[in-house]
Amino acid sequence: MDLTGKLLIAMPGMGDPRFEHSVVYLCSHGDDGAMGLIVNKPADLRVSALLTQLEIPCHLPVVGDSPVRFGGPVETARGFVLHSSDYEANLHSLSVEPGFSMTATLDILEDMASGSGPEKGLLMLGYSGWGPGQLEDEIGQNGWLTAEADPHLVYDMPDADKWEAALRSLGVDPITLSASAGRA
Repeated sequence: MDLTGKLLIAMPGMGDPRFEHSVVYLCSHGDDGAMGLIVNKPADLRVSALLTQLEIPCHLPVVGDSPVRFGGPVETARGFVLHSSDYEANLHSLSVEPGFSMTATLDILEDMASGSGPEKGLLMLGYSGWGPGQLEDEIGQNGWLTAEADPHLVYDMPDADKWEAALRSLGVDPITLSASAGRA
């Protein structure tokens, strides 16, 4: 089953503290593995500070107010922007599903700083990656639930509310979840 464009919701007790209460948007999933971005883990860095480090002038307070997020533990010095599909300014944007594209080139940051970037977007450092069969194994061991990706949940909700909202989108009350998995 191709999970590209879906959300992964970390289950309690999954065993990896980097993913505790994470919601991951899957940018790609196939026989060669999977790649996703955690959408609800703010880093101790603001977009304005990152733009300053990269010497990109920014005069828009909205851009500067946003937190950079921890996209995952792989290549944590590399930036990724998960964004609305209205921005497809170059061949480097990956269109994933309606409402979701991903760009990992510097020009999107320049466009965001000048006001010509996507209407909605999250800037991440690092990504989450799985080798062939690894994600399927983790799902089979009750490490993750999968859900449809809702642009409102991903782009508009406060980070602290996304995990619970993603669970509730499946009809799951977080209070009912156990950290220990069972097998029928």
